[in-house]
Amino acid sequence: MTDEAIHLFALQAELGEGPIWDPARGLLWCVDISAPALHALDPSDGTVKSWAAPRKIGWILPASGGRLLAGLADGLYLFDADDGSFHLVAEVEPGLPSNRLNDAAIGPDGTIWFGSMDDREAEPTGRFYRYDGSVRDCGLAPMCITNGPAVSPDGTRLYTVDTLAREIWVSAIGPGGLLSDHRLFASVADGEGWPDGICCDAEGGLWLGLWGGWRARRYDPAGRVTGEVSFPVANVTKIALGGPDGRTAYATTARKGLDADALAAQPLAGDLFMFPVEIGAAI
Repeated sequence: MTDEAIHLFALQAELGEGPIWDPARGLLWCVDISAPALHALDPSDGTVKSWAAPRKIGWILPASGGRLLAGLADGLYLFDADDGSFHLVAEVEPGLPSNRLNDAAIGPDGTIWFGSMDDREAEPTGRFYRYDGSVRDCGLAPMCITNGPAVSPDGTRLYTVDTLAREIWVSAIGPGGLLSDHRLFASVADGEGWPDGICCDAEGGLWLGLWGGWRARRYDPAGRVTGEVSFPVANVTKIALGGPDGRTAYATTARKGLDADALAAQPLAGDLFMFPVEIGAAI
C-alpha cells in the first residue's frame, strides 16, 4: 500500500460520492450528488461515460439480475444505462421533503443498506434503512447526516457513520436483518476531518474517507488504525475496493464548500483517485 493517492481522472465533481466496483461490467461507478449525475469509469482505457440524473443522486449499486439500483433524493430507482432512464421502485420518506438519500452498501446476501439525511444539514431527521424487496427502518437513532453504511464480508456486522458526531458505530446483523449490540467502533478526533463514506475489505477492515481531512484511513476489525493514505485535496468522500485483481482502492472527492482560494490551491478537488492495497475487496 502506498501512502499517497494517485490521480486517476479529472471528474471535477461538486460532490463526488458513492464509488462502487462492478465486477460483472468491469466498471467503477460513482455519482455527483449536486450535479446531479452518475458516472462509469472503464479502467482498461480510462474512459468515463456519464448520465444526468433527474434529481440529487446519493448512490448507484449493481443489484441482483444485472440491474442497477440508484438512490435518488426521494427513493429507490432502477437505472437503465442503455437509455439513461430511471424507474421508481420505492418511495422513501415522502413526508420529509427536506431529506434526501445519501449513501448505501450491498451485503453478501443482496440486502441493500442505505441512509437518509437532512439536505440542509441542520436537523436530526436522517435514518438508516434496509431494502430486501421492501424498505424497512433499521431502528437506529436518527441523526442529521448518515454515512456509510458498510457490511462485513461475512454479513454479520453493519457499520454506520454519524458524520457530525465524528463517530463510526457497529451493530450485529441478526436473522431477518434485525440489528442488535449497537456500539461505538471508532471516533475521529477534532481536527482530523469528518468521517464520510466507508467500505469493508476482505479481512473485515474498514476504509474511511475523511471530509476536510486530506486522507483516507483503514481500521482493523477491532477499531485500530492500521494505515493512512494522503490526498492532495481536502474532501475525501468514500473509498471502493475493486479493479481486475480486487486490490485497487478508488476514491471520490468533492469541491463543495471550497472557496476560490481553496479551489486554486486544490485544482484536483472533485476528481477520482486510486491507490494499491494489500488486502483487497471481499469476493
